[in-house]
Amino acid sequence: MMLGHTALLVTLLLSQARGFLSSQEDDDGIPEEWVLLHVVQGHIGAGNYSYLRLNHDGRIILHMQSLKGDADLYVSDKTLHPNFDTYKLQSVTCGHDVVVVPGDFKRPVGIGIYGHPSYQESEFEIRVFYDQMVSQDPFEKGAYPSDGGHNEKKSAYSTEDFQEEESIFWTILIGLLKIILEILF
Repeated sequence: MMLGHTALLVTLLLSQARGFLSSQEDDDGIPEEWVLLHVVQGHIGAGNYSYLRLNHDGRIILHMQSLKGDADLYVSDKTLHPNFDTYKLQSVTCGHDVVVVPGDFKRPVGIGIYGHPSYQESEFEIRVFYDQMVSQDPFEKGAYPSDGGHNEKKSAYSTEDFQEEESIFWTILIGLLKIILEILF
């Protein structure tokens, strides 16, 4: 009787292990319509950023797995250096982060990887997929160049340039003030 229960338990455990292994082999449920474009692996220190640039058009899916530590993902079409203050899309989970970059995002798209401060170093792998099933609608807004859309793009660039110049100015000013305070005290 005890032997029967043991055999049943072993059979149950083996079937669970087989199910777990086969679910990992089917590539995390990635649809067949998605095309793998790039695989990027890297390390990032605590509280630091690493930046990537995405130039590929269309709907892009970013799958990031933190292999060690905890890396977070920030994405923007306004700046090439997104962070936790300036981003349009983010994923800040522990482990598996996913961000879907819409096809209408202005290219190039900035991708920021942030090493969470609770870990000395984080190791990550990003898989970049292209969703080839998304069809382009010829009547979609922005599908054709027009004078109105062109003017909007110019104003977006000038605002971005001003914000980046202002940020650089404040960074330099604060740095100089720190140096002066160190000399005085």
